[in-house]
Amino acid sequence: MTDVENKLIIGTAPDSWGVWFADDPKQTPWERFLDEVAESGYKWIELGPYGYLPNDPTRLAEELKQRDLQVTAGTVFTAFHRGAKQYDEAWEPARKVAELTAAMGGEHIVVIPAMWRDDVTGEAVENGELTDEQWADLFAGHNRMGKVLLEDFGLHQQFHSHADSHVGAQKDIETLLAATDPKYLNLCLDTGHAEYCGASSLELIKNYPDRIGYLHLKQINPEVLAEVNEKNMTWAAANLAGVMTEPPNGLPDLRAVIEAVEGLNRPIFGIVEQDMYPVAFDVPMPIAKRTRNYLLSCGSRTRVQ
Repeated sequence: MTDVENKLIIGTAPDSWGVWFADDPKQTPWERFLDEVAESGYKWIELGPYGYLPNDPTRLAEELKQRDLQVTAGTVFTAFHRGAKQYDEAWEPARKVAELTAAMGGEHIVVIPAMWRDDVTGEAVENGELTDEQWADLFAGHNRMGKVLLEDFGLHQQFHSHADSHVGAQKDIETLLAATDPKYLNLCLDTGHAEYCGASSLELIKNYPDRIGYLHLKQINPEVLAEVNEKNMTWAAANLAGVMTEPPNGLPDLRAVIEAVEGLNRPIFGIVEQDMYPVAFDVPMPIAKRTRNYLLSCGSRTRVQ
């Protein structure tokens, strides 16, 4: 990470502008996203879903340069617990993301595991618990991908635990960290998903300081989460119900999280990623500005650049 020694650098992502897909008329157009990110005072972004921003490195580099923006990471999706053949299925789209991320000077790949139930219907597409063999396949797949990402592209794999996936609860995250190589896999600590799944961001930072490689900063509305749990709602339904909330109105306490991360005494990115799909185009930017200002007030070494 260039010129950000021992700082927590705050950035943002297309997700905070309601972007979940490469192409969807309900989403903020990519040009507007980039313009509003810059106007909101951010300097760093994630690529978002592959194909949302221009895929041509020369074109994208010029668009970013015009707005004084830089890329932290790309995002890929995996289902390695489903067996060794899943690696080939995951790698081709991951390779494209890795190539573009590296070309833009990014240093990280955020990896999100498959969900065990349909995000729309709520139907279980597989068992919510993994067998020992499935855990072993998951570990092997991520170690393999992390090795290739690092050796071939200079990118660090940051595993993103996720609601409605097999790795969300504290014990699941700890199981993953215990069985994977820290050279090839560390944690994208998503404070919102951790809270949603009952995991403690502060405990993870305290107990696994060397495995916190990247952050997604968001908060959960505890009252809505209680309803989500009572009704066994899907992640998509929970979002529509407003389970995500603008900081500092929810949990976990991001001021405490930021203080703990600053205590690690090393550079790290904290990306604002407030799920808001779908959202009216005029809603995200005011929230992005307020969130930026709030997060910058939380720590003595928290910056946008």
